[in-house]
Amino acid sequence: MQPWVIVLLVVIAVLIAALVALTILGRKLQKKQEANNAQLEAAKQVMSMLVIDKKNMKLKEAGLPKMVLEQTPKALRGRKMPIVKAKIGPKVMSLMCDPKVFEQIPVKAEIKAEVSGIYIMGIKSVRGGKIVVPEKKKKGLFKKKNK
Repeated sequence: MQPWVIVLLVVIAVLIAALVALTILGRKLQKKQEANNAQLEAAKQVMSMLVIDKKNMKLKEAGLPKMVLEQTPKALRGRKMPIVKAKIGPKVMSLMCDPKVFEQIPVKAEIKAEVSGIYIMGIKSVRGGKIVVPEKKKKGLFKKKNK
């Protein structure tokens, strides 16, 4: 056999092995995510809160409990996450939020939200109105320069 045929067969075998390994890993991660979502759904409860502020910030700067920081993987500690500061009863708390829900949360408004631990999973209602999703329009290159 020619040497290039052997190299080609080895490359194809490595690619097939990598594809099989990624498929198996993907299934395991999907099962793990489904189990976590089931736990979050089981523990969620509806709470009334006054949203003070919302920002995308690093977990270290967010003012979350020490235990939460210890449990997060090191790779995610420096990453920016959607954080909502809200007053729940007499306490002011920092809560993590689902990115889809983060866009819908109004600032300085009272909302009823589905909360599981310190994670906001959804919004039930906003006091004094309905949930409004702000639309961000991108400006073109020339419109930015003219102003």
